[in-house]
Amino acid sequence: MIVIKDLSFRYAGAERNALSGVNLEVLDGDFLGIIGSSGAGKSTLTYALNGVVPHHYPGDFYGSALVNGLDTVDAGTEQLSRQVGSVFQDIDGQMVASVVEDEILFGLENFAVDHAEIEGRLTGALAAAGIPELRRRAISTLSGGQKQKVAIAAITALRPRIIVLDEPTGELDPRSSRKIFEYLKELNQEHGITIVVVEQKIMLLCEFAKRLAVMEGGALVRQGTVSEVLQRPDILESAGVNIPRVTTLGEKLREKGLYTGDLPHDLAQARLMMQNLIGSKEAGRAAL
Repeated sequence: MIVIKDLSFRYAGAERNALSGVNLEVLDGDFLGIIGSSGAGKSTLTYALNGVVPHHYPGDFYGSALVNGLDTVDAGTEQLSRQVGSVFQDIDGQMVASVVEDEILFGLENFAVDHAEIEGRLTGALAAAGIPELRRRAISTLSGGQKQKVAIAAITALRPRIIVLDEPTGELDPRSSRKIFEYLKELNQEHGITIVVVEQKIMLLCEFAKRLAVMEGGALVRQGTVSEVLQRPDILESAGVNIPRVTTLGEKLREKGLYTGDLPHDLAQARLMMQNLIGSKEAGRAAL
């Protein structure tokens, strides 16, 4: 469980806070999506969960961030890494080996995973990420998207209790992006791993996440279930978040007085909205 209370952080030498008074709880087994425009504080919030701030990036840290009972300021990054697996935006900076297989083995061996489990975890992580053929490839020969998948495979092979990802599909095409999120869903539902992910692809995030947290100017301006958050498109627009087109459609129908239900956030809900709308019109004609 993650508990953040009144968290504010300002990087050393910065003129303003990167985070301001953030309060957030993430329950065990949750799948939380963090959204907001560039500079909203999304990455810094993830850094507070794995100890990157203030241990690697010093600054003024106020409030607290507890991860499974560990205070991220008091606990060391090595101790936190056994609770939180992280995939950063800077993939090259995260790589420690020259070959894909060794990249995944590095973490497994350093975490003292039983030798009998290592091969199964290695091949399983590669297969789930859709890159079994890259096992013996040199990392220097991989594309940005392939490196992204390797980084995710290396973390998921460790099966931490929490996985934090900062824009994991940034360099991936739509099909590969969906595959990554399907894998995260599997880890969440079948293994009970808590997922916290920063993501710009709002439709994809809305389909897979259970809850959303909206960041603006370092503050958490809205949080709740996906449906709850999307009922206030004005807040999302103010925060610079691209609203799903189906949500915009529902909002426009509301404005014209044609629809009064919850705003949809995926195609299935949009289809149901239109079916109900058409059914209401046909019922009206029949009454005449």
